[in-house]
Amino acid sequence: MAIWVGNKRFVATFPGAQTVLSDVAIVAVPSGVIGGRLYHVLTSPELYFGPGANFADIFKIWKGGLGIWGAIGLGALGAYIAYRRIARRIELPSFAHFADAVAPGLLFAQAIGRFGNWFNGELFGRPLNTWWALEIPANLRPSGYENFTTFHPTFAYEAIATASLALLLIALGTRYPAGSIFALYVAGYSLARFFIEGIRIDQAYVWGGMRLNQYVALTLFSLACAAFIKFKRSDR
Repeated sequence: MAIWVGNKRFVATFPGAQTVLSDVAIVAVPSGVIGGRLYHVLTSPELYFGPGANFADIFKIWKGGLGIWGAIGLGALGAYIAYRRIARRIELPSFAHFADAVAPGLLFAQAIGRFGNWFNGELFGRPLNTWWALEIPANLRPSGYENFTTFHPTFAYEAIATASLALLLIALGTRYPAGSIFALYVAGYSLARFFIEGIRIDQAYVWGGMRLNQYVALTLFSLACAAFIKFKRSDR
């Protein structure tokens, strides 16, 4: 989905770049998987290091454990390196234009990916008793929540938020300078994730009443907003 939407957007603006995104994806996708895994390992070290842990489990990604922040970060770095290499052979616009084209597709892909949490019965939120609540089997309920049957469907909240943000970014078109759409992607997703993360009850490091990913979301939201302002000012 990310490649299909991103390619349509990029080629619509730069018709001579039909194969660029697929060539970049060859590097960006595995980079994103590695980055997502590294983030998970670094933020959950007790699962892979120390007494009772098996270091070899780090490589068993089919058992779950990919962090979106690491996936976006290292995936973007891999994309940048691949894009620069291609740009040496053919004339291409700046990487900022490329990032803007890809951003909505990434959000649609994230929205689809979140349904994996539904199938796995994982990463849901606090108990909730209403018509849209998510029923969780007894064997998948975390300790302390065994007597509750329905919970916040945080996967659905995030899927709706990311898909809506993707449509908004598409609607904005090219009215902002290059790089602005990607900055809004990071800012918008981080803001949504901050609130959704606060509802989740899966195990996480907590400081000052907030989860680790909430601190990460706030940091990235601030940086993305600063980048957006910088892009706008540079276009004056």
